[in-house]
Amino acid sequence: MRFLGAVVLLCVACSARAELTIEITGAGEHQIPLSLVHFAGEEKMVGQPISNVVTNDLLRTGLFKMIDPAGKSPHEPGDVRYDEWPGVDALVIGNVRTLDGGRVEVRFRLMDMVRRTELVGLAVTAKSEQLRAIGHRVADLIFEKLTGSPGVFSTRIAYVNRESKKYRLVVADSDGYGEQTLLALNEPILSPSWSPDGSQIAYVSFERGHASVFAQSLATRQRTLLADFPGSNSAPTWSPDGKQLAMVLTRDGSSQLYLVRSDGSDLRRITFSETIDTEPSFLPDGKSLLFTSDRGGSAQVYRVPVEGGTAERLTFEGANNFSPRPSPDGKYFVYSHFVDGVFYIAVQDFENKQMQVLTGGGWEKKPSFAPNGKLVLFATESQGRGILATVSSDGRVKQKMVAQRGDIREPIWGPFLKQ
Repeated sequence: MRFLGAVVLLCVACSARAELTIEITGAGEHQIPLSLVHFAGEEKMVGQPISNVVTNDLLRTGLFKMIDPAGKSPHEPGDVRYDEWPGVDALVIGNVRTLDGGRVEVRFRLMDMVRRTELVGLAVTAKSEQLRAIGHRVADLIFEKLTGSPGVFSTRIAYVNRESKKYRLVVADSDGYGEQTLLALNEPILSPSWSPDGSQIAYVSFERGHASVFAQSLATRQRTLLADFPGSNSAPTWSPDGKQLAMVLTRDGSSQLYLVRSDGSDLRRITFSETIDTEPSFLPDGKSLLFTSDRGGSAQVYRVPVEGGTAERLTFEGANNFSPRPSPDGKYFVYSHFVDGVFYIAVQDFENKQMQVLTGGGWEKKPSFAPNGKLVLFATESQGRGILATVSSDGRVKQKMVAQRGDIREPIWGPFLKQ
């Protein structure tokens, strides 16, 4: 299958009520020729075959050229005849076996077809409903072994889904499947933000008649009210150590940046401008914040020490620049770049100040890096409806994820989860 320059459509039922369409365009500069044989025994499993989950994960990166196994079906290393796979650098084989008590055993191996050896293998026993999660884990291992960077297929994303006047805070797999509703309200929900350990999400809710900030546990659903001061309380973001959050309050006049502990105590003001300072995000070292401010006459990205002090302007191109988020390694930041009436996703190097526009433009907002820094998640529109999209950090590979229902906004990529 030739992938370069093509469009790949993946349509799979993600629940009884919804279907997700994934559209992929572009490819990485250097693709790895890889073949995946459908796992033995997976045809007996209910739901999407695990090998399809792995294939779709790898395809979405644009870094792999998937080679049709052309009828060959080895499932163990001893079955592989290396001479029968010309042009294939890596081969994925495996099997799925049903156990008692609704459990399954999955075994997979990644074979180096050039050196004729096994690169990595995995044996997992789990509940049958965890097959998709196992598929993501297998794809993570393949990605890391062949690229040197950790895979993000087992991570999660959060976003807000609006249908009419109903709002849901949703957590889903990184590919948009496995959707779970964390909170449902008849009032707006905004600005979800993951805690660094992935156990909580902070967000803004209008359920009290104005914007208030809450944090909610994913495991227990218990909520903590972090900020409910007079005026507006908005844009929460966690510090890298999870001990405090930055947010935006109007309690003292204009929108300014504040810090608060994760239990809502010890409020401290960071910025003291007479304009609007908003959309804070911590750099990975926890020592400074990126934020959006119109203190220079238009919305631009600034950086300020967490201890307070003089803010440094970082963006100068375009009419306005919004929603900055740093890369996990702290070398870049991504943001929404507005010029000539169009929003683009752009990335800028902290050191050399060079900016690169990653997308073709449209209604493109709220970008955030995947935890490995290789992809950027953002909100865009398709046929007048909000959808999720990703772009590779070099701008080469683009993906749109269109759900069958609802208007999706405010996406944010979650952290790596402990295995």
